[in-house]
Amino acid sequence: MKRAILFLLVLSCSMGITAQNDGGRLSGKLHINANVFLRDSLIGASNTPQFDHQFFGSESWMNLNYSNWGFDFGIRFDFFQNSNLRNPRASYSGEGIGLWYVRKKIDNLDFTVGYFYDQIGSGIIYRSYEERGLPIDNALYGIRGIYSINEDWSLKAFSGKQKQLFTSYESLISGVNLDGFYMPNEEKNLTFAPGLGFVKRTLDDNSMNALVASLGDYLPEDLFIPTYNAYAFTFYNTLTAGKFNWYVEGAYKTQDNIVDLEGERVSKFTGDTIVGSQFVGEEGTVFYSSISYANKGWGLSLEGKRTENFGFRTRPQETLNNGLVNFLPPMARTHTYRLLARYAPATQDKGELALKADIRYAPSRKMLFNASYSHIVTLDNAPLYDEFYFEYTYKPKRTFKLTTGLQMQTYNQEVFEFKPGVPIVETFTPFVDVFYKLSKKRSVRFEGQYMITGEDKGVKHDFGDWIYGGLEYNFSNKFSISLTDMFNVAPGKNSPTDDSGEKLAIHYPRFDVFYIKGPTRVSIGYVKQVQGIVCSGGVCRLEPAFSGVRANLTTSF
Repeated sequence: MKRAILFLLVLSCSMGITAQNDGGRLSGKLHINANVFLRDSLIGASNTPQFDHQFFGSESWMNLNYSNWGFDFGIRFDFFQNSNLRNPRASYSGEGIGLWYVRKKIDNLDFTVGYFYDQIGSGIIYRSYEERGLPIDNALYGIRGIYSINEDWSLKAFSGKQKQLFTSYESLISGVNLDGFYMPNEEKNLTFAPGLGFVKRTLDDNSMNALVASLGDYLPEDLFIPTYNAYAFTFYNTLTAGKFNWYVEGAYKTQDNIVDLEGERVSKFTGDTIVGSQFVGEEGTVFYSSISYANKGWGLSLEGKRTENFGFRTRPQETLNNGLVNFLPPMARTHTYRLLARYAPATQDKGELALKADIRYAPSRKMLFNASYSHIVTLDNAPLYDEFYFEYTYKPKRTFKLTTGLQMQTYNQEVFEFKPGVPIVETFTPFVDVFYKLSKKRSVRFEGQYMITGEDKGVKHDFGDWIYGGLEYNFSNKFSISLTDMFNVAPGKNSPTDDSGEKLAIHYPRFDVFYIKGPTRVSIGYVKQVQGIVCSGGVCRLEPAFSGVRANLTTSF
């Protein structure tokens, strides 16, 4: 049966079906990642099943959506073969229906059954979403109803279980959300968009029994009474007054069974001191606010957030990116340049105090200045992350564009990457990006970055200094090639060594070919990649070292 479903999905994609029957419409999307693993023990691309004997791995997703008779239907087939996406040090193979839903709107009521993605406010108490690169897919499997009270106010309610690959967790998640809009005076251009949210998570018996069993090794002073139910509340509002915008949200979570990754206790049975990953029962709070203003070529935005004990998972035993119920807004700038994105801070749900400021100034159509500052500390004022970023863009004509700037960081690698005893990483990274259009269809782009890291007792932090250079040539609107190299020019403490223990300066080249035609995008390339951290929206995962060939296909129909 599974092979028949896979055959029908692939056949539909290959035919490029866009059907119209009785007012109905069928559409879809296909996404395939494929990896050929070439062992390279020098950079750490080894000692996993893929590099040792499997040599090939892939991940595929295919969505089909059909609308007719006032209904919307959707289904997604997921296929994993020797994949290291879920666990960088292991291999996973499996296939099945990863998502399905039926949606119908009757008068003012819009309801969905099956799997669905949603969020309340900015996601602080609840967000279900998909981020394949991390990987995260925490869709809720259940039922949701949205009732439009009038043009400005709506009430939403949902209940179900969180998706766990091809099954679901047993804990129950339910929520209610009221969203509104109010304009007291149109002439003054003043509006309010308030909202209220409530979420309840009820642990299943198996998870509770496992938690109670784990507490059997705790001393009386470290024990707490675990709870089946955790309740989260939030209030938020967006105030707009002309060119001024202010968003504010405050959230509270009742006592919950959470994990303190830096906890310390003494074992009741052995007397040994145990550090890390201790269960605790704590209440949680978050306060988040952002203010922005823009006028005549310049803009300013400020953000602030205070988080305390706001880890919220479908069961307390889950770690990393598994079982996440909520999403905490990140407080660091998102970067696309390779070296600038190398040290990205993961949001600390145990506790952090964060500030972020951005300013943008365009004195003319040809010039643009951007500056950003992020400051993140623990609630005890211990440093976590600091970043100063400056960027200048000059575009005198359509055929030429220059972007240059610098980044300065301090990054607490001990906290963000769980590496005890390592110094705080310091970086200074200037960069340049030049684009030139040779003709209507041909263009060339060059980018270069140089990361200089700090030293501790004469030894460079982490992997030390890097040089990154890239050249991209577009032959037409459909075809382009890219060649890059990331060179560990001044190796650091964690850089690879030879047999004598000497640090090695290693090149990490990459060559890619891209082809785009309509909605179809294909890429294939040779990749040699250093181990690092990949983040999206403050949620991060370990990206292992890689050596081999990567191919990607995305298309829609």
